[in-house]
Amino acid sequence: MSAAAGLRRIWLCADDYGISPGVNRAIRDLIERGRLNATSVMMVGPAIARSEVDALQISVKTSPRCAIGLHVTLSAPFRPLTMHFRPLDGDMFLAFPKLLRAGLMRRLDREFFRNEVKAQLAAFTEAFGRAPDFVDGHQHVQLYPQVRDGFIDAVSETAPTAWVRQCGRNLPLAQRLASLKAMVLDILSAQFRRRAGAAGLSFNPGFAGAYDFTRAADFGALMRQFLEGLPEGGLVMCHPGFVDDVLVGLDPMTDVREREHAYFAGDAFPRLLADSGVALG
Repeated sequence: MSAAAGLRRIWLCADDYGISPGVNRAIRDLIERGRLNATSVMMVGPAIARSEVDALQISVKTSPRCAIGLHVTLSAPFRPLTMHFRPLDGDMFLAFPKLLRAGLMRRLDREFFRNEVKAQLAAFTEAFGRAPDFVDGHQHVQLYPQVRDGFIDAVSETAPTAWVRQCGRNLPLAQRLASLKAMVLDILSAQFRRRAGAAGLSFNPGFAGAYDFTRAADFGALMRQFLEGLPEGGLVMCHPGFVDDVLVGLDPMTDVREREHAYFAGDAFPRLLADSGVALG
């Protein structure tokens, strides 16, 4: 699916490479089919051994426009790379609702987050032999108050040419009000964009992909909605995967990942791109 003149070129990014072998296999499969053009990697995930890094790099060689980014992970059930990181729940990061609440109440120290993000960036660079093309966050942690300050400090110091993910939408107010989750991301992203711009970092001009993962949904219909109004260079977040025991033990998103993979691997997806005047590139 090469980009052609007159088509809107967008990013379709599969999050969570490194969370489990099954997720990794599904993401590589879609990259090799030309159905993704970005993935972001969890350097604190349990499935990021040398063999998994090598396999991703081989897959990307078949799709040279595919970007590889760092999926900064700062929430449970994962553990920090840095010593003395705070706050923790036992030896794990806080669950994301607690982390967001602590940031809103101004109870976090940006230096802990700056140092941890720098450590994850360094781990990515060591594994892949280069800095990431972009940097985003698991469970959108890069947007959280105070966390975003440490995140932006670390990226601007360590990977200043990488772009960062903001999660605000370019949609009329009536459409934005339809999803509470997406509205929260819109609000958090406004401040994030200001901070990132002031630090000289570039970011995606539009975002889509948030939906209620706990409810069975027509993913094809959702994708059509995501593409409507998405600008050139906009990003759609997705979470394809194959369910395995490692994933079940770490994340509530299970069967929905297989539904997403099936949709992207099937014939309906390229038809939707063509009908929408969109290309991955």
